[in-house]
Parts: sequence; structure tokens; C-alpha cells
Amino acid sequence: MNLANPISAYLQRRVSSLKPRAYVLGLSPWKAFIRHWLAGETVVQWNRNMSRLKFHTLVAPALRLRKGSKVYVWGYKIPAFVEDFCEKHGITLIRVEDGFLRSIALGATKAPPISLCFDRGGMYFDATQPSDLEQILQTYDFSADPALLDRARRGIDSLVASRLSKYNTSRDIDIASIYGPKTRRRILVVGQVEGDASILKGCDRKIDNNDLVRVAAAENPDAQIIYKPHPELLHGTRPYQSDPRDVRHLAMILKEDITLADAFETVDHVYTITSLSGFEALIRGIPVTCLGMPFYAGWGATDDRQLCPRRTVRRSTTEIFAAAYILYPRYFDPSLRTQLDFEGALALLAGMRQRQGEASAEAGKVQRR
Repeated sequence: MNLANPISAYLQRRVSSLKPRAYVLGLSPWKAFIRHWLAGETVVQWNRNMSRLKFHTLVAPALRLRKGSKVYVWGYKIPAFVEDFCEKHGITLIRVEDGFLRSIALGATKAPPISLCFDRGGMYFDATQPSDLEQILQTYDFSADPALLDRARRGIDSLVASRLSKYNTSRDIDIASIYGPKTRRRILVVGQVEGDASILKGCDRKIDNNDLVRVAAAENPDAQIIYKPHPELLHGTRPYQSDPRDVRHLAMILKEDITLADAFETVDHVYTITSLSGFEALIRGIPVTCLGMPFYAGWGATDDRQLCPRRTVRRSTTEIFAAAYILYPRYFDPSLRTQLDFEGALALLAGMRQRQGEASAEAGKVQRR
């Protein structure tokens, strides 16, 4: 009796019955929260130490057997052999990154995010290839969706009024006591973490924060130049790579983590490399110069010093906001483990900040007793 055909048929039935899984690879162990974002998917999560042997022994065979499985990775923090395997075998690879309304605390403190971006293309900060966000901006018919644009306009007004940003560690301050009287044009230079992927993937040349200050000062010789280093540098969670002291003859260097809403007050122009802060200036009506190519550049809304030939349509700030804050990211309540929309996420973040402020005020009272 020939058992080959029955056995082969049985094995095929067994393989076809294997359900797809979501393989989350290369994330730090504290990012186990990703499981809650992938509700409805069977998640298999491996920590950051993904060796070639481990991948090809344990993960690759399962990916080939479980048709329809997907691989989730954090940005570009995954070995090239994983990407090569997925491309060769037609396996969907989805990159994950923090969204534009993240948390009260810095990501470096391991605070869970309330927004994430899941991108099947590149990543929103990667100007070398089209991301899903870029595709939305390039192809979406905003004129046919007036309800979305109305929602975006209300969203801009709410975000500006809330004084919230991606990170919200900063404290409010009387900015006039820092900037001094305004007697001339005022230029704000927004610094970044120079080793960040948004600069490495968003610039066609090497540039650092001090270069940015020098360009702003050279182009605005009669203006007051103010340099705001990135919050993670000011809080010591990331190291400086360029020394602000080298440009202190050109700019006032802010030494404390000032809320962006305050930093923008009385500012006439913002210079950035690729920082999200540039877009937060745009929604306040402040002109922005970008030396790199962030997601909001290349659409005619900014003064760009780098080109992106793929971005051929003109977009308004409202349209860019609609894409970046409403259509592109996902929002999630990390405590209730429920999905949110943009408006719900903004309300959640505002409530978190209020509770933090109340707790700090109460702690101050106790300390003074």
C-alpha cells in the first residue's frame, strides 16, 4: 500500500491549518506593550537579541509554514537578514515607531506610548523611500473629504490650545523672562538628538545642531537667534554630540527644558533639521526652514534645503495634519487597553498632564510642611 499520497495530503492539511501569527522581532523587553496594540493577532515576541542562527532556526521556518504571518520590527533596529528573508519570501514586514502624541514622560524613561505608527513602506522619517504617510499625502483626495479637513482644523486648534506636544516633560514659564524684550526678528533653532534615525534617514548630507545654528545665524544676521536643545539632551538621557558652547557667540542657548508652546511665543521663524517641532511651528502659522527632509517637507508648506522628487503635489498644513495625526497613526489607552481616535488621545494626554501637575503640587505642599 502506497502511503506517500495520504501522508502528503495529511501534512498539507496540517500546514494549511496553521494560523498566521504576528512575529514581533528585535524590540526591547519593556516594549512588551506592543501585544496589546495587536489585539486579534496571535503574537510571538522575541527580544532584541535576534541572531542569524536563532532567526533561521526558530522564526523563518514558522513564517514559511504559517502563510499570511507578518513581521513587526521597531523602526530600523533589525538585522538586514530579517528584511532580506521577508522580501525574498513575500512576507509582510511592518515597521513600528512612536506617533506624534506620545506621552507625558520621555520615551527614554520607558513610559508607554499612546500613539504608534505602523508602516508597511519605509518609516515616516525616512526620506530615502516612500512611507505609508508619504503615500497618503501624495495620493489622498483631500478635496473630496471636507469632513476630514474640518476635523483637522478643529484638531489643530485643540492641539495648539492644549499646549501639548509629542513629549510633555517641559514646564511652563514666562518666556519673556528668558528671551528678554523683543527688539528685532526672533529666530528659534530647534535641536535634535544627532544620532537619531530621523537625521540619518532624513538628510542627504552630514549635519549637526551647531551647523543648523550657523546657517540660521548666517541667513539672519540682524536677528536674535535662540537655540533650543532637544529635551533628552537637557535631561541627560542622551549625550550631546556637538557642543552648544561652540555656537554661544551666535545664539542664546536655552539651558532648561522649556515647553514648545512657550518657546514659540514671539518667534518669527523656526529652523530645524527634521524635527517634529517644525511642524508644530507650522500649525501655529510660523514659517519653517528645513535643512533635511522630514515628513512635512517637500509639499510646499516649508522652506526646503533638500529635495524629494517623489513628493510632487502641494499640500496645506491642514492636509498634512489630517494625514499625520488622523489617518496615519493609531492611538491607544495603555491603562484601559482600548483604541482611541485623535481627539480621545489628546483628551487622555491632557488628563495625564493635569494629574501629574496636581501630584507635583501636592508633593510640593508636603515638602513645605
